[in-house]
Amino acid sequence: MFSRVLFPGRFQPVHNGHVQVVKWLLSISKEVIILVTAGQYNYTVENPFTAGERLEMLRLALWEFWDRLFVLSLDNIPDNSLWLSYVSRRVPRFEAVCTGNAFVKMLAEASGYKVLEAPQYNREELQGRRIREAMAKGDRWENTVPTRVAEYIKSIRGVERVKALSSSENVVVKL
Repeated sequence: MFSRVLFPGRFQPVHNGHVQVVKWLLSISKEVIILVTAGQYNYTVENPFTAGERLEMLRLALWEFWDRLFVLSLDNIPDNSLWLSYVSRRVPRFEAVCTGNAFVKMLAEASGYKVLEAPQYNREELQGRRIREAMAKGDRWENTVPTRVAEYIKSIRGVERVKALSSSENVVVKL
């Protein structure tokens, strides 16, 4: 049993797969640090929701476990090789990192952290990119996120935002 595990992600949006991973982590760790990464990015196709909105989604999705969670947000930094060192100085201590991201895994292993790969929960359907695509196309997406998160996204006009950001005339090309 771990004392504390770090679970970083963009959570764009928080979905049922994230909830299942947190439940799994709480079965093997006393506490979990959920780190909303890329906190400075919002109102883009890949990152339509603000850090504050993502924190709110996490609270709505995981309220029943709140006493065992630290939920924080950090901006990304320009030097990728320093990312985990940057994170470890800004969050409570942790023993392991749970990630499916190969880059984060490499950094965690190089820093001496145990790396946990969570079981995949319906990965074909439960991916932020696929959920955002469904929103943009007007397809069903509500069943992929907790009910309270779906209600919240609707209340902030998140679907309309995703549609507007995804329309070809609003896509900003990075040079």
